[in-house]
Amino acid sequence: MVELGVALGTIAPYYNLAMVVAVIWLFIALFKTPPKAKVFLFPWKLLFFAVIVFVIEEVLTVTRSAGVIDIPIHINAFFELVIISVFIYALLLQKEYVSKKYG
Repeated sequence: MVELGVALGTIAPYYNLAMVVAVIWLFIALFKTPPKAKVFLFPWKLLFFAVIVFVIEEVLTVTRSAGVIDIPIHINAFFELVIISVFIYALLLQKEYVSKKYG
């Protein structure tokens, strides 16, 4: 059973990168909405930025596990801090927008 966990831990970054392709495609479809639709897109642009940071983090993880680069694993904490901060900021922006528009 330990081998299964090690195998999943090794291959998980590859699956993450494959799944994020679908997420990026959905973001592109969202950003193609007509301007007259009056959609508040700024929080979604911030989330797209967070997804791009996640892709950079995963690429670094894959290249580190393949032995291509040698960087400390602590760099992942910086990327995760950026992602979480952007998520919180986008959520607060959306909350403010909704309360001003509908509240």
